[in-house]
Amino acid sequence: MARRTRNESAQKQAIRKMMKSYLNDNEISIKDGGDVNGVMRDMMSVLLEGVLDEELDEELGYSKYDYKNKETDNSRNGHSEKTMHTSYGDMNVAIPRDRKGDYEPQLIKKYQNTVTQDMEEKIISMYAKGMTTSDIESHLRELYGIEISDSTISRVTEKVMPLVKEWQNRPLEQIYAVVFLDAIHYHVRSEGHVVKKAVYIALGIDMEGHRDVLGMYVGENESAKFWLTILNSLKNRGVEDILIACVDGLSGFPQAIEAAYPETEVQQCIVHQIRNSTRYTSYKDLKKLMADLKCVYAAQSEELALEALESFKAKWNDKYPKIYKSWHDHWPLLSTYFKYPEPVRRLIYTTNSIEAFNRQLRKVTKNKGVFPSDESLLKMLYLATMDITKKWTGRRQDWGVIHSQLEIYFEDRLEKYGY
Repeated sequence: MARRTRNESAQKQAIRKMMKSYLNDNEISIKDGGDVNGVMRDMMSVLLEGVLDEELDEELGYSKYDYKNKETDNSRNGHSEKTMHTSYGDMNVAIPRDRKGDYEPQLIKKYQNTVTQDMEEKIISMYAKGMTTSDIESHLRELYGIEISDSTISRVTEKVMPLVKEWQNRPLEQIYAVVFLDAIHYHVRSEGHVVKKAVYIALGIDMEGHRDVLGMYVGENESAKFWLTILNSLKNRGVEDILIACVDGLSGFPQAIEAAYPETEVQQCIVHQIRNSTRYTSYKDLKKLMADLKCVYAAQSEELALEALESFKAKWNDKYPKIYKSWHDHWPLLSTYFKYPEPVRRLIYTTNSIEAFNRQLRKVTKNKGVFPSDESLLKMLYLATMDITKKWTGRRQDWGVIHSQLEIYFEDRLEKYGY
């Protein structure tokens, strides 16, 4: 025992002695975690009540029964009982009152029903991982013996909304190497009807090679006009330049980017283009057609890619004329990556970076068939984003090579920002 207590503080030694005395005097036997929780609840309630009584002493200017030092016409007026939710289970705390009603407890606020932020953090963490309010309610009851209603859980998660607004309006970097723009769709209840809404997402890679979700915005449907609003929002938050923007095949998207960032290179996602091309292809032709398309997008140069595209036309145009036409008409945006070396090509030829992020969001939200409001949707996506991006601590392994190549292709623009 001497070895264990040698380096303990006097406070911890006093607590150890007090706990031993408490357990012996009350003949309490600790057999499992439930017994520990019971003791902790008792200790916590006594501690809280003692601090609250001291708060009221300070408020009134005299301690209990010390009437000779009383210099106020206010006085104590008993206690009111309040049930507090803790990690150790629910406990009752006696909150002291004053006769005039002037005393406002500081340790436990008037509308506070958790002893610390610990329980709220647990609720928010579970919500961020996609658990429904009823799942959280059941989970807390089984693990901690705590009864918390759906409405209480919703009120706890509502506290996140000011953080969402602050995050949506936070300042951003002046320049980003690449920004991926995409949308993910959800069903939301609006004016008594269930409607499909797009959540617009901008994911950026800064000049140090770090990823960041720049913003998420709920709109009625995916449109170039709404994207222009988002791009202007990024500009208002400090983004002066984007070297390369990677987008899906939405009509009018490049014009929206050009209006906000006229110098930005635009790369249309090759994977989206392939999916659209093969959507109505006969299964028996699919393997051969995909192999011929690969000769186009995997070519070593744009010149060889165009030759492969013409060969594709000669072979497949009679049967699938829309495929060649789509590639030909969108070629200026599909072929941007050919001007760069392989490391940059791998980074920008597809929007896989943002689609991987979207898949993680879908995994979290899969239990929610319909969201009751835009705010509810944005709240869950924000919490999920914070949970996902906390692991984004490093940069791309090949970023040194990519950065040195971007310095050559965008020398003048990068010098302006000190890169």
